[in-house]
Amino acid sequence: MKRDHVPIRVDLQLIADMVEPNARVLDIGCGDGALLDHLVHLKQVDGRGIELSQAGVNACVSQGLSVIQGDADTDLKNYPSNAFDYVVLSQTLQATRDPKGVVAQMIRIGRRAIVSFPNFGHWQVRWHLLTQGRMPVTHSLPLKWYNTPNIHLCTIMDFVGLCEELDIVVERAMSINGGGKTGEIHSLRRANLFGEQGMFLLRRR
Repeated sequence: MKRDHVPIRVDLQLIADMVEPNARVLDIGCGDGALLDHLVHLKQVDGRGIELSQAGVNACVSQGLSVIQGDADTDLKNYPSNAFDYVVLSQTLQATRDPKGVVAQMIRIGRRAIVSFPNFGHWQVRWHLLTQGRMPVTHSLPLKWYNTPNIHLCTIMDFVGLCEELDIVVERAMSINGGGKTGEIHSLRRANLFGEQGMFLLRRR
C-alpha cells in the first residue's frame, strides 16, 4: 500500500530513483531501514535486508521490514544467483573486509547492483592531508581514524578501476557534493576531485 512520502537522505533518494517499482531488492547494510521502508511502501518492492548490528535489525523489524542479521563479507555466498533485481550497498563498501569479493557477490546475486561510498579523492580530503598531515574528518567521513568502521577507503577512480577488473558494466555513475548537489559523472577526474560521494548502477557484462 502506498503512503505519504517521508523524506530520506539525498543519496538514499537517488538510489530509490534507480529502482523500478515491484522489483526484488536486497539492501545490504540497511541500517535503520530508511531506504528499505521507502522502497517497500512507495515503490511496492519485494524488499529484504541484511544488517550487521542487532540494533539496526531491531529497528527494521519494528517497522515490519524483512531484515536479518548478517555480514556482507561472509553471508552473501549463501544467496542464489539472480535472486534479486537490485542489490544495494549504501555507504558500506568501505567498512567491508573484502570489497572486491562483496561487489562480485552483489553482481552474481542481482541483475543490477547499486553501490555508494564516500570519495577519499575529494579535494578537501587531499587538502587536509597535505596541509595538516593527518587523516581528515569531513561531512562524509565524520569519525577519527581510530574509531571509524572504515577500513578500505577508496576514490571514485579506484572504484571504476575495480569495476574494470571485475568486467562489470557501469550503467550509470553519479557524484554528490557536500551541499547535496548531484550530477552525472562525465569526467572521472573532475568527479574524483569535487564529489564527496560516488554512486554507481552496475550490471554483469
